[in-house]
Amino acid sequence: MNRVVHPIEEESYRRLRARLDTSHFPPLTRAVVERVIHSAADLEYADDLVMAEADLEKAHAALHAGAPVVVDVEMVAAGITRRETVCRLRDAVAGPGLTRSAHAIRLAYEQVGPGALWVIGNAPTALEELLTLDASPVLVIGLPVGFVGAVESKAALRESGLPAVSNVSEKGGSAVASAALNALLYHPTSHPQEKS
Repeated sequence: MNRVVHPIEEESYRRLRARLDTSHFPPLTRAVVERVIHSAADLEYADDLVMAEADLEKAHAALHAGAPVVVDVEMVAAGITRRETVCRLRDAVAGPGLTRSAHAIRLAYEQVGPGALWVIGNAPTALEELLTLDASPVLVIGLPVGFVGAVESKAALRESGLPAVSNVSEKGGSAVASAALNALLYHPTSHPQEKS
């Protein structure tokens, strides 16, 4: 994808790299770590994020081949640039034992089926619901934020064995979740990825 980088973004990355050495990360991991840090101005994400380069490589290829991208809320969708997303929150309803966010994940899965990239930055219950489905995701970016359920849902994601980007702490949110997806979207496809 051809993308013109604004001088302010270039300077932000220069300052980030002056404060934190990210050169030891494999290419896609580095791209995700740096873009998440850039979106939150929070260097602690370098030690908080959890991901595998091989999973990112597969997700990068699928994303650029047109795999659908599903988000839990419109705030995540708004942060993902140059790519259409699926968000069914407006169509969802809460019910006994089911949050509106969880219902939206069910509706989205009915729409896109297996093989999507899922980006969850707001609701732990959305991530929990995704883990109950046989969604066969290409990648789950699971970065919900909060004091109730966020840490537990991200731990469950890591324990599931699904290809994922998550973090250990309560931190997260729409901006960092969309940043992680944008890192894969912006990363060049014109040359083979380096192997870690």
